Amino acid sequence: MTAAPTETWGSGDAYERYVGRWSRQVATELLRWLAIEPGLAWADVGCGTGVLAETILAACEPATIEGVDASEGFVAAARQRLRDPRVRFITGDATRLPWDPAMFDVTVSGLVLNFVADHEKMAREMVRVTKPGGRVAAYVWDYAGGMQMIRHFWDAAIAVNPGDAKLDQAERFPICQPGPLGALFERAGLRSVAARPIEVPTVFQDFNDYWSPFLGKQGSAPTYLASVSDSVREGIRAHLKARLAPAHGGPRWPLLRPSPRCSRAIPCSRTPTWTPAPTGWRMDWPRWG
Repeated sequence: MTAAPTETWGSGDAYERYVGRWSRQVATELLRWLAIEPGLAWADVGCGTGVLAETILAACEPATIEGVDASEGFVAAARQRLRDPRVRFITGDATRLPWDPAMFDVTVSGLVLNFVADHEKMAREMVRVTKPGGRVAAYVWDYAGGMQMIRHFWDAAIAVNPGDAKLDQAERFPICQPGPLGALFERAGLRSVAARPIEVPTVFQDFNDYWSPFLGKQGSAPTYLASVSDSVREGIRAHLKARLAPAHGGPRWPLLRPSPRCSRAIPCSRTPTWTPAPTGWRMDWPRWG
């Protein structure tokens, strides 16, 4: 069994090639669901490279956006990406947010919650910095089924190295399911909590476009891949290529069926009167364009 590797987060370019390009689509759908009015103050917890903040600027006409992330590399990439005077990015801890209570109308977080050691504390902090009657929203990948790009990887890794099953992100992150997510935010003091799937397509040019981002050493699966031997790494690659190969006589790269499983978004209100419109998100199976 491979020892659990220390995950690396810091290269904006590697993250973009890995999942950043897909998370941008999810952010668009999340904001369409939330339907937030213009002119409000936003907080982006775990802002990463600025993908969600960039989407907020384009879709929501915010008054301000304050973003925080633990990775100095990601914050530097976000500052480089967005030079809008309404936006400010700083380094900080999602479980000890550097803001006063009730500073923001909307507090959001994209693809971060499951990576934070203390989910409960992060949720409470998101509530603390949000004004009464404001909204809190978060989304995560559904590693067990909906995030098929990564689900295929771990299925292949476990087939090659069965002893590493406990490193599978579906095993490590049970919070990435609607029941646990909803309960988490209810315990944080929110009411009118809702969750639903959002589906986005993952279209790859070819197998290398799918495989090469796993070599970038950014995130759980790529960090794991960097920690194994060359023979195991090659075994995973070969298993994946065979698994995703088109049927004989079919197109060069297959269009795979959408998964019925989904990742989740949680919009919430701090008052009992607000009921969000239904929405959320799901990840489609990988497709080759």
